[in-house]
Amino acid sequence: MTLIEASIRDQVNRDLDCSEASYRLMAMRAEVTELIGRWKAAGGGERLPTVRERLSRSYADHPIAMAKADKTKADKAKPKPGHGNARA
Repeated sequence: MTLIEASIRDQVNRDLDCSEASYRLMAMRAEVTELIGRWKAAGGGERLPTVRERLSRSYADHPIAMAKADKTKADKAKPKPGHGNARA
């Protein structure tokens, strides 16, 4: 949905017709509303995360993100070549 929203913004900014993209976005939103209704009817009751919460949680839980964070910490601890305590 966010890609279609960005496409609509781009089309509006360039004074182009965005009706087709708008119809697709409205259909997607209607489908999401229907799915949430089904979920609630099936007993779902906890709060759903926002897009920002979902993306930040997904990235933080991703093993690659964790490995990059660990590597960055390890790289900072190592002295870089030529930056040691050499005396002239």
